[in-house]
Amino acid sequence: MGLLNRLDDPYNIAPGIVLGTMEDLLNWGRARSDWYLQFGLACCAIEFMALNASHYDFMRFGCIPRTSPRQADFIIISGTVTLKMAERIKRLYEQMAEPKYVMAMGSCSICGGPYWKQGYHVLKGVDRIIPVDVYVPGCPPRPEAFFEGMMKLQDKIIKQKIFEKRARLAEEDAKLASQHNENNNIHLPTGWTEVK
Repeated sequence: MGLLNRLDDPYNIAPGIVLGTMEDLLNWGRARSDWYLQFGLACCAIEFMALNASHYDFMRFGCIPRTSPRQADFIIISGTVTLKMAERIKRLYEQMAEPKYVMAMGSCSICGGPYWKQGYHVLKGVDRIIPVDVYVPGCPPRPEAFFEGMMKLQDKIIKQKIFEKRARLAEEDAKLASQHNENNNIHLPTGWTEVK
């Protein structure tokens, strides 16, 4: 009957009119303009280089390579993660701003690959040190599989509740602040005095 009766299909209301919430608009923009951290470790990185070439053109997803973790939205772990490299990956992940995402590309980064049994120096999956959002299996994965993983990541970003997350983080900050205030009260053993 009217405009409100057609809200089930917000894209076909009228030419040039799209209905939605502010959260939908922000998530649409965030999902279509992801900047990734360039981080290649082994042979999957060669496949990832081919993905960025003109034949597959990874930038059509709105993904731009960044060399600083402070500018990146997600990190792509492509290749074998050794125990020495694991702590560097964790440091890079911690330097990224929220919200941040992780894609594990290839069987070596997902579960250790062919090195998982005899390789004492290989991490048995990058999800042991940082949370992984999307797994792209293969040895090495085909570009089409990586595109499927990128679309899964975009779907995850679009469905994310930004404003509810802020409320949840505010509750966690208040809880941490109260714990911090409790920890500042020093309980000294009997007979001791605090020197100021």
